[in-house]
Amino acid sequence: MASRGSLADLFPLQTQLDIDLDEATTQTEREKIVNEHLDKLDERDLKIPDFQPGLEWLNTEGPLSLEKELSGKVLDNVRSAVLRYDIRHPVVNDAEAQLWSEVEVSCWPTLVLLGPRGNILFSLVGEGHRQRLGLLADAALRYYSARGMLTAQGVGAKPYRDSLPPTLLSFPGKVAVDDDGKTLAIADTGHHRVLVVSSAGRLLHTVGGPESGRRDGDLSEARFCAPQGVAMRGHLVYVADTKNHLIRKIDLLAGRVTTLAGDGTQGTDKEGRSHGTPAANQLSLGRGVVGNMLWVAMAGSHQIWAVFLEDGALPKGRRGPGVRWAGSGNEENRNNSYPHKAAFAQPSGLAPAPEGPWNCLYVADSESSTVRTVALGDGAVKLLVGGERDPMNLFAFGDVDGKAVEAKLQHPLGVAWAPQRSLLYVADSYNHKAGDRVGPGFSESRFNEPGGLCVGPAGRLLYVADTNNHRITVLDLDTHTLSLLPIAVPDVTDSAPRKAKPGTLVTRAPTLPKSAPRIQLSPVTLALGQRLQLELSLELPEGAKPTEDAPSFWRLSAEGEVLEAGDSAGLRFPWILD
Repeated sequence: MASRGSLADLFPLQTQLDIDLDEATTQTEREKIVNEHLDKLDERDLKIPDFQPGLEWLNTEGPLSLEKELSGKVLDNVRSAVLRYDIRHPVVNDAEAQLWSEVEVSCWPTLVLLGPRGNILFSLVGEGHRQRLGLLADAALRYYSARGMLTAQGVGAKPYRDSLPPTLLSFPGKVAVDDDGKTLAIADTGHHRVLVVSSAGRLLHTVGGPESGRRDGDLSEARFCAPQGVAMRGHLVYVADTKNHLIRKIDLLAGRVTTLAGDGTQGTDKEGRSHGTPAANQLSLGRGVVGNMLWVAMAGSHQIWAVFLEDGALPKGRRGPGVRWAGSGNEENRNNSYPHKAAFAQPSGLAPAPEGPWNCLYVADSESSTVRTVALGDGAVKLLVGGERDPMNLFAFGDVDGKAVEAKLQHPLGVAWAPQRSLLYVADSYNHKAGDRVGPGFSESRFNEPGGLCVGPAGRLLYVADTNNHRITVLDLDTHTLSLLPIAVPDVTDSAPRKAKPGTLVTRAPTLPKSAPRIQLSPVTLALGQRLQLELSLELPEGAKPTEDAPSFWRLSAEGEVLEAGDSAGLRFPWILD
């Protein structure tokens, strides 16, 4: 007879199962242990309570019940998380945590596997249980399939993503600007691609997407999987290809994508001696004390790494793509003068400040809700703002201005350093804010979990990846005005130019003779995203007309960039450009 069950009832059996599995030496022995565990649970039949009515369901045609639609079903397969992580299985938003309380869940994350009657089978707490999960799930499927208690019939899936209109950007995670301030790289995370655009919003390159993958090669052939961090240096764009566990390099001049570090598997190495790379969330370039390097926030191993570039040199005795710079690998909010004894909790944003007197690397440590500093000289890790002094407490979050631990953040994902202003800007993601924590901010701005930001080289413009709003927002730090980065998409967006078919006439922007008249307009100051309309009228002398056999050419440019070009054939006046 079934009885109401909770994780507390499962705990003694689960603990013994974990001990026995750790001591087992063969796969056959492990499968036997799991089957014996299932026999014991089948006798007790610990069932969890059904879902309460009125809950919000996603990716389904309607509410589901453990006793009806889900009974005996094998599922193969809020809102923003479902879209951002491309979740396709049914999801219920237990907003009041009622089921959480009834099942007696005590930690996040907790994964509970249920049997065909809604009966509790296993519980996994924390991260890093992929292999154990596969063993338990496979054994349970065989166990209940042999008893004829499973069916593969569907449950009326209806992906939430299919109900939404398409957007140019999908959950952009990070944004970076080059040293000249003329080019931006955007991690279009939800579309599994990187966009390279001009500061005016003109799309220059689309690398990867729209589907996920893992492939080096030409810009039009390369594939990424949920890229996050981006960093620029000249014609090179470095990418944290997060779900592929790779550091990639886009060479815009050569038109190629190559892998700089990682082998595509989630690494367990915490010193940087092997080739597997834990999930990397953010990249940042800097010149520290160990040569020319790429700083990497390793969210998966809770560490800060340094990956050495072509003109850098590995320290003596080091092998592999890079080295651990700071972090023990434990998920904690621990500061320490010794960098390898300090600990982070899913670091997700980096900003080097190599100038004196700072000489440090700022770290947005998301799970501890803090901003920390790592000294570039000796690697000492210190608190800047947020959290609390207890290194084991990762729940000291809030929305409070102040100094050190008096200030409270909530899951910050990005930081950007502006040396011209001596200010650090923070993407305080779960508080839906972006700005500085040591100076005036933009009180009227509205964000939705901003994930990354960067400061232009002149220190005037702050670019914000407004992740859940699917856009890049630009803040003018002088005028305190806010605008959207308008991304203009040409007819052909492949990064590698398509070859013209034989016999096709390829047109190019005309080269005007030196004698051609040039009309210089007075400068106009605009904020990014503000609309400007140009009206061109051409008046010829009475009796004159363009010669059809010798068409007249024209070109419109702004700040050295050609906006429009063509010939006079078919041109009617007045001609208007928005």
